[in-house]
Amino acid sequence: MTTCETVKRWLTVADVAGQLSVSDEKVLQWIETAELRAHDLSNRRHLRPRWKIKLDDLEAFLARRATTPPPDTRRRRRQAHSFVDFYPE
Repeated sequence: MTTCETVKRWLTVADVAGQLSVSDEKVLQWIETAELRAHDLSNRRHLRPRWKIKLDDLEAFLARRATTPPPDTRRRRRQAHSFVDFYPE
């Protein structure tokens, strides 16, 4: 894998926010609540974090948040019952 391919696999908070049309703060909130997996690539742990998100982690996040189609709520027609005559003629 070349370095160019490796770079394309990592996204910044701004990249993710732009792709999803949300604010940077919303993406940071997802990271803080551990909904979206991210990696802090800052040089020192006590400094401001430099979050990077793997493309695979973003895809997994979106898959978890995908909605499922609503259940089929059409009413079924009752079947006509054939009644059995219990009384002898």
